[in-house]
Amino acid sequence: MFGKRALNDLEDKPKPKLPEPAKAPAAPVSAQPPQPQRVPEQKPAGARPSAAAPADRQAAAPPPVRPAGRARKSEEYYRVKTQIFGALIDTIDLSQLAKMDVEQAREEIRDIVNDIIQVKNLVMSISEQEELLEDICNDVLGYGPLEPLLARDDIADIMVNGADQVFIEVKGKVEETDIRFRDNGQLLNICQRIVSQVGRRVDESSPICDARLPDGSRVNVIAPPLSIDGPTLTIRKFKKDKLTLDQLVQFGTITPEGATILQIVGRVRCNVLVSGGTGSGKTTLLNCLTRYIDHDERIVTCEDAAELQLQQPHVVRLETRPPNLEGEGEVTMRDLVKNCLRMRPERIIVGEVRGPEAFDLLQAMNTGHDGSMGTLHANSPREAMSRIESMITMGGYALPSKTIREMIVSSIDVIVQAARLRDGSRRITHVTEVLGMEGDVIITQDLFVYDLIGEDQHGRLIGRHRSTGIGRPAFWDRARYYGEEQRLAAALDAAEYDEPHRS
Repeated sequence: MFGKRALNDLEDKPKPKLPEPAKAPAAPVSAQPPQPQRVPEQKPAGARPSAAAPADRQAAAPPPVRPAGRARKSEEYYRVKTQIFGALIDTIDLSQLAKMDVEQAREEIRDIVNDIIQVKNLVMSISEQEELLEDICNDVLGYGPLEPLLARDDIADIMVNGADQVFIEVKGKVEETDIRFRDNGQLLNICQRIVSQVGRRVDESSPICDARLPDGSRVNVIAPPLSIDGPTLTIRKFKKDKLTLDQLVQFGTITPEGATILQIVGRVRCNVLVSGGTGSGKTTLLNCLTRYIDHDERIVTCEDAAELQLQQPHVVRLETRPPNLEGEGEVTMRDLVKNCLRMRPERIIVGEVRGPEAFDLLQAMNTGHDGSMGTLHANSPREAMSRIESMITMGGYALPSKTIREMIVSSIDVIVQAARLRDGSRRITHVTEVLGMEGDVIITQDLFVYDLIGEDQHGRLIGRHRSTGIGRPAFWDRARYYGEEQRLAAALDAAEYDEPHRS
């Protein structure tokens, strides 16, 4: 028998008394309408090796997605589920379960739960029983109520505000879902399961944690006592199919000519800074630009939570580490950037510049590591340069402002500005070159800009990307060195005389 003891022992326990049916002989556990039985999806190849801690989300068959607008489950449903879940944990042998693959473990759990339902004489419809089985399997093997949301590829963000509130972002708009957790304890257990996969922890002594899912999705957890109403979980989901510049053109994020310019910028080893606000698509755009790095180059990435998905074969990924309980062992972004200079990189990619590591990145860009890239939070290209200057100053460097600006000018070639507009759409609003200094002022020139024209009857913004008419950008000689000057000239000519692009 699979388990710690026989299921017949459960008969000695008092059985839960469910509400007596009013008219029908079988009363549903929840107030939901019956639904057709869901057939479990066939598991693809490459299953997760361990059932206790998921190792590869893409390898597991995604659970069925709940229909939109479905009513919340009743309190009776959660009460019965808690009883069955407790009996399952008492019955099942978790050490044996961990040795099975995901599908085999699911079948074992389903068999035992069905036996428990029969032993306890619980009355429920087929659809309710199937849904209960799916929920319990997700609780034991996956991320509980989050599984249906993680299976959807159209969700950009998942925001959990305690056990009773879950919001998602779809097509740039935030909406509330009917997903809820049993209690804050279940939510905190799921948070701990997520962060433990990357060797981190979250509890009262360490209530803030950054982590990632196996597919690279970014995770932030803040737990009580800092989060007053229960654990707060935020997941920035990554699409299973990584976006390309060609797809960004289809979405209207940039014109075909602008995409060609960005391809050339990535190809000819320009030092690039991707700037933008929260949720504007900076990391996505950085991933798109890195696709045009030659496959024979050695790339070193430095990130707080590893989320970049580079396609080149020679990539070294580095990740920061928080301090331990004694406050020791912390590895900062600046430590990683300084160390990667000793690793013979040809390009350095910094996931997000947010502190004194800006100084070390500029030094790397200016000392033979051409083609390095990074992102930062700023609302315009000029504000991005001011933020770099501020971060270097906050790092304790007693340098004159003019000296820092000269470093910025000599290090950064192109700033790509991304923005998330108020209708939820994302656009590349500026492709800007950093030219030089005039006195104490940094001189820039825009190659492409995005102009807002108005909005349509549905509230969607209408705009156009246009070239500023620059026929010979500052990186022209670099493009000629790499044999890209003809393609660059053709893209600039086509953009200059192109009709306004509406999106």
